[in-house]
Amino acid sequence: MTYKLKHLLLIFFAGMLGLTSCIGEEYFDNNPEGNFDQLWQIIDEKYCFLDYKGIDWDEIGREYRSRLTPDMSRENLFEVMDSMLYQLKDGHVNLTASFNQTRYDFWSDSPRNYTEAIIENSNYLGLDYRRAAGMKYKMLNDNIGYISYESFSYPVGDGNLDEVLSYLAVCDGLIIDVRQNGGGNLTYSTKIASRFTEEKVHIGYIQHKTGKGHNDFSEPYALYLEPSNYIRWQKPVVVLSNRHSYSATNDFINSMRYLPNVTIMGDTSGGGSGMPFTSELPNGWSIRFSASPHYDRDMNHTEFGIEPDIKVDMTVEDQLNGYDTIIEAARSYLRKE
Repeated sequence: MTYKLKHLLLIFFAGMLGLTSCIGEEYFDNNPEGNFDQLWQIIDEKYCFLDYKGIDWDEIGREYRSRLTPDMSRENLFEVMDSMLYQLKDGHVNLTASFNQTRYDFWSDSPRNYTEAIIENSNYLGLDYRRAAGMKYKMLNDNIGYISYESFSYPVGDGNLDEVLSYLAVCDGLIIDVRQNGGGNLTYSTKIASRFTEEKVHIGYIQHKTGKGHNDFSEPYALYLEPSNYIRWQKPVVVLSNRHSYSATNDFINSMRYLPNVTIMGDTSGGGSGMPFTSELPNGWSIRFSASPHYDRDMNHTEFGIEPDIKVDMTVEDQLNGYDTIIEAARSYLRKE
């Protein structure tokens, strides 16, 4: 992560902490109504996509508050809150108690476009792949490099990336597979993407909440990807994405699509562009929510995902024969067939 981005994030977090302290000044009872009301207010004042998604939070609050009873169990209260938060359709929104955590199964009805068993067969990774910092990598038999990175939660160091890129340097092109990658640490997203540019590139904007109104945001701050000072890849790259490429993976895809030697292939990514923040309810449950919206460099929201340059879906025939349609399309593209 660049110094400028770190500095901006510190400003955002300081602003969010200040706003959260304002919430804490209002007292809420530790009972079903008090916990519900504080949860509703936190989302009303801090969640960053209510108006963008066209959500009538007042009406939703009235509907679910009517389901409360003074003597309801903690499980029933959690269920009501879960149902209310599900209306946000945001994988970054989680209510966490000691016994459960809410979740939004984003794009669960979309084509999976990924079969792990096929990736692991002899046509691709097989048994002789290398692994470094969560990256599985190999030279395929047509001299195309392949990297499968399953989570941006795996720590990645500059030494790891130097080793991987040095090993694959003889390849004619590179496939980076981030399908099913649910996200993780933005630092690793930036660190990897910085290996594929020779110059500073404008990749988007970020805002943070400045008040309690749904549209009380700061001016947009421009975000840039700067080239790494270590080994950089300069040959063609194809990044593979599907609807479960989420959060930090969405950020990675957004950064990579602005680089001249990179092509995004597969399906639209899963989205999840709001930087999450966490607060606490009177009963000790924590609520995580999207607080700072990210945009592409044309000031379009990326919350609902990023379309690929080339749309490719898996075919049943290929899967039955042990082939990954999207990888095969990427290999053909890199071979310029």
